[in-house]
Amino acid sequence: MTSSNSKAQTETWWFLPLLAFSVAVAPLSIDMYLPAMTIMGEALNASVAQMHLSLSAYLLGYASFHLLSGPLADSYGRKTLLLAGFGLYVLGSLGCAQSESIEALIGFRVLQGIGGCVGPTLARTIARDVYGPVDAARAISLVAMMMAVAPAIAPLAGGFVLLVWEWPFIFYTLAVYGVINCLLVFYLLDETLPVKHAFRPKVILANYAELLRHPQFLWITGGASLNYGALMTFLPSAPFVFITLMGLKTQYLAFIFVGTVGGYMVGNAISARASYRFDSKHIMLVGACLSVLATFGMCFGYWFAPMSIGAVAGPMVLYSASLGLVQPHAMALALRPFGHIAGTGSSLLGFIQMTTSALASAFVGQFLVDSAWPMLVGMFGFTVLGLTTLLAANKAVRLS
Repeated sequence: MTSSNSKAQTETWWFLPLLAFSVAVAPLSIDMYLPAMTIMGEALNASVAQMHLSLSAYLLGYASFHLLSGPLADSYGRKTLLLAGFGLYVLGSLGCAQSESIEALIGFRVLQGIGGCVGPTLARTIARDVYGPVDAARAISLVAMMMAVAPAIAPLAGGFVLLVWEWPFIFYTLAVYGVINCLLVFYLLDETLPVKHAFRPKVILANYAELLRHPQFLWITGGASLNYGALMTFLPSAPFVFITLMGLKTQYLAFIFVGTVGGYMVGNAISARASYRFDSKHIMLVGACLSVLATFGMCFGYWFAPMSIGAVAGPMVLYSASLGLVQPHAMALALRPFGHIAGTGSSLLGFIQMTTSALASAFVGQFLVDSAWPMLVGMFGFTVLGLTTLLAANKAVRLS
């Protein structure tokens, strides 16, 4: 695609919403089935830990294909890979809907994650292609702000499906979403790949080695991944904590997630606006500090009022807002020196982030028995480690 075509595409009203629609596949795949987790556990005879694994399985599939999606996109184009990935996502979603055991569900969740990873990965890459290394952070923030509608709607939609149909229809709905994505990409998106690179394993390994040797990429990606891991600890734990431990009715769980999504939208709006006045480094570090403050507030609230939903859910809104400050600017900083291999860089970033999240979710799930403390301590620990890593990055390298 020529640079003039790229500029023309960004001036269309639907360009950023189209990227947001592709990115939304991830939160929809995670959040839409959360209200059904307890029902699914009973139907599939699965424990809390096994239901945690159904999320970890999606994240592991999502993470693993990152390592190939970027190089494939650099070789064959962004549009081609988006179409192939969303096609695979549809197959995985249909498999989940027809699963009759927790083992089958976990297997198809891996397939669903492999296909679904192309949306967020290549949206970041396309933003880097079109907007350049500096303005990409603003574009990513705007996309994230628009995309935040998805996790707000997803739990409500999942709860509505449960009122009318059985839980498999949640995954049938996701399959339809994948089909719509395929049609939109096919008819609306132009190719943004500036120059095609031959798909050579030696070159791919050399590119990954270049990324892993670069302190800015390694430190920033590590810190952002730990920060994001706290969210993936909260999401699968929330049904158990709020419904089983605190007695919240299943149909009201969606409103907990709506509150957290509202915080995320506000954080991204502030992030996009602040990027006109402050550099990405300072916005990212302020956000990481807020993450620690918020997760500490969740621990503090639960300590004094263990049956109070607001004591935990309230500070979670602040943590969600902090994500809107940390994640887009961390991604932009990590990828800034790598315009020549933006797809590969985005892939490795996603792999590290999602693998960290999958391990965090699976680990905490093993300890959730009769208390919310495993979730809360885990979230606090991840945000502290994330802030420490990002502060170390600021000292170790000159963030540019």
